[in-house]
Amino acid sequence: METAIRMLDIAHSFGEKEVLRGISLSVEREEILGLLGPSGAGKTTLIKILTGQLAPSSGSVFLGENNMAEVKTEAYRQIGMMMDHFGFYERLSCMDNLRLCADLYGVRTERIREILRSVGLDADRKCPVHKLSKGMKGRLALARAVLHSPAYLFLDEPTSGLDPAAARQIHELIGHLREEGTTIFLTTHNMVEAEKLCKHVALLH
Repeated sequence: METAIRMLDIAHSFGEKEVLRGISLSVEREEILGLLGPSGAGKTTLIKILTGQLAPSSGSVFLGENNMAEVKTEAYRQIGMMMDHFGFYERLSCMDNLRLCADLYGVRTERIREILRSVGLDADRKCPVHKLSKGMKGRLALARAVLHSPAYLFLDEPTSGLDPAAARQIHELIGHLREEGTTIFLTTHNMVEAEKLCKHVALLH
């Protein structure tokens, strides 16, 4: 199988506090890899390094052929992220929040309706975000992350705090995205979730 994501001996420290050491792994294209570990283990820090938001203290990260230490702006169009903070404009509607992202990525307007239908939010497209439940916000966050059809999707505890029904919907969407060819890197502290979704699991101590 073709390797989509490679991490080679990643280490990172914040001042004198060492957060990551000796992290090496690879992810096959079109697979879901689950990274498990307790809160504070460094999962979010690792995702920030993988997506170029944070430079590692040492080591290398590659997404496909792109070395993330040298990556150009165009490469970021291949990346989608769903982090633990939603970061929506609360007074704007679902549609308008996604329209802002569509403008940034040069995505056609019709794609917004398509993705809202896929996450079950088309009927609520005119609803202000502050009126949405947490589960609906989670689905909207996933819609935003995949709006531009990224090759790589990074999900940081995407079902944290959601009720079982909302989590199940997120799981179904993640599985569908993988079937469409997306490589997915998922952090969680839920072993059941990882077993259900992931081909391989890595444990971060």
